[in-house]
Amino acid sequence: MVRDHSDALEADLLEFFGIDLLDLWTGRLSLRRLHVLISSLLLRQGTGALVAAVDASAIWSHEAHILARISDALEAANWLFISANSTSDNTLDAPEPMWRPGIAPSEPPAPVTASGADVAAWFGHMNSL
Repeated sequence: MVRDHSDALEADLLEFFGIDLLDLWTGRLSLRRLHVLISSLLLRQGTGALVAAVDASAIWSHEAHILARISDALEAANWLFISANSTSDNTLDAPEPMWRPGIAPSEPPAPVTASGADVAAWFGHMNSL
C-alpha cells in the first residue's frame, strides 16, 4: 500500500491526521500506527485520495450511490408512466442509468430472435395442448 499509493497516502495522512509519511523513516511513526491510520482512511468513503486510488467506485459515498439508484428508479418510473399513457406515435427511448465511478458502462445484450422453424414448433406445441 505504501509503495503503490505513496502520494495519495501521504496526502491523506497530512490532511486527516497531520502526520507526515516521512515520520515512518525517522522513527516517529511506527508500522503498527501506520497500519491503524491506513485502516481508518480506508473506511472514509468519498473523502480521501487513498480510497479513490485503491477503489475508483469509492469516490462516491454510500449515500451518493443510493441517490443514483433512486434517480434511476424515478427516471424509469416516469418513462413507464409516459409510455403507458401516451399514444403509440410518441415513443421514447428508455432512460440510461446514471454513470457511477468505477463501474464500466455495460453493453446492452443483443436481441435474441427465434427462427421461423422455432416459432412454428412453438405454435404447434401450443395447439396440441
